[in-house]
Amino acid sequence: MHSYTGADTAAATTFKTDDYVLYRNPEKFWKGEPNHTFVCRVEASFPASRGQVCYTLARLSDNGRIYNAQPAYMRLLPPTDAMRDIDTAPLNLAGAADEMTAAAMAWLTQQHQTANRRPELPASD
Repeated sequence: MHSYTGADTAAATTFKTDDYVLYRNPEKFWKGEPNHTFVCRVEASFPASRGQVCYTLARLSDNGRIYNAQPAYMRLLPPTDAMRDIDTAPLNLAGAADEMTAAAMAWLTQQHQTANRRPELPASD
């Protein structure tokens, strides 16, 4: 019988308080139940058995808590991914301010329309 050692996945890592992560509930996932994946914020970490670290997570969708989350079922959501569209916007072009105004307004309108909807999560493999 195989026992979990914490080294079973290369993606397991250490997370810091206030990191944003994608968490998958392994029991719900393997049972085929819906609502098994959440975007969360790391609230706390604590030592667990066999030198492993577990986490308390706050679900962003409803501010509920997930206790004893194992890092093997968590993936970091880097700030660079969330801010890429802003970081790559061509704001330094000559005349861009006039040309970008309409595009900026369209983008803001789109963001306003989707702000009250639950974000789409990546498709699970």
